[in-house]
Amino acid sequence: MSLKTRSICLICSILFVFLLFFQSSFSQSDFSQVDALLQKNQKSLGNDVVAIIFKDGQVVHTKELGEFNAKTPAPIASCSKWLTAALVMQFVDEGKLNLDDPVSKYLPVFEKYMKSYVTIRQCLTHTTGIENDKGSLLKMVQRSKYASLEEEVNTFAAKEISNNAGTEFHYGGIGLNVAGRVLEVISKKPFDRLIQEKLLRPLKMKQTSFMNENGYAPNPSGGARSTANDYINFLSMILNKGMFEGKRILSEKAIEEMEKPQFPNLPVKFTPKVAEGFHYGLGEWIQEEDASGNSTVVSSPGLFGTWPFIDKCRNYAAILFVKSLINEQKKDIAMQFKGAVDEAVGGSGCK
Repeated sequence: MSLKTRSICLICSILFVFLLFFQSSFSQSDFSQVDALLQKNQKSLGNDVVAIIFKDGQVVHTKELGEFNAKTPAPIASCSKWLTAALVMQFVDEGKLNLDDPVSKYLPVFEKYMKSYVTIRQCLTHTTGIENDKGSLLKMVQRSKYASLEEEVNTFAAKEISNNAGTEFHYGGIGLNVAGRVLEVISKKPFDRLIQEKLLRPLKMKQTSFMNENGYAPNPSGGARSTANDYINFLSMILNKGMFEGKRILSEKAIEEMEKPQFPNLPVKFTPKVAEGFHYGLGEWIQEEDASGNSTVVSSPGLFGTWPFIDKCRNYAAILFVKSLINEQKKDIAMQFKGAVDEAVGGSGCK
């Protein structure tokens, strides 16, 4: 090969590498509007805020505000429900549990109090008919101090019913805790240890725990502490249809069942303001649906700030993670956040 030919080849190679670099840089999403929105609403969100966006197999954007970062643990309230539902579905995948099993099959106390008709599915969809606590959302998360999940669930079994199981939707903390107790009976392990072994450790959620620091019973419905980094691992697994770093955590069938509107036509006795207009899957909200009623956006807002969601059409996951539990989440900010992310990632043809 002549010197002239080699020179031409070298120039072409350099040009090709430059074009690849330019194309990659040009194709990167611009999240400046997302950051601007968060900064504008920082005070309303409690000052300490982290936002993470995951797409195409990686975190594509992180924004940290205040004395807070993606590794800072904080209570996540009702975001816990999504994790608990996923643990239940692992048992379903393994054939150890059926969603339509009566709870009394594992917890005879429910038959004692004539609630043998309540099913696992109804526990995951807030349709047990068991009378929930009334009052503010803050009151709902301030649980009585039970020594064990067994003790708490036994009191649920003895409670009055507000309506027959499967006839109305009443959001609350009873159903997921009953399901958590069922898993304790099946596995012969306490709930906080069980979810660590089967779900949190495989997802490398090292800072996430359901353990109550005061020694009281774990709260599957709303007692987890986590970090933005940890929770995005969980979201990435759900987005990737049950896979995480090449390992299957949940079956595709389990993910599909969780994301399916379960009882969309039931009358609603109570739903939080932040979720008004949403349907419910298994431990998660159906935030948006297509014309056929299939879920396109699923979420599990913590009701006091933190809001994780997955946009199946645009193929991304995101979390708006806050430290404060003082105020009920402002739905308008969360919706503006999602709109800004949608704009940044693109996705023509999506709702």
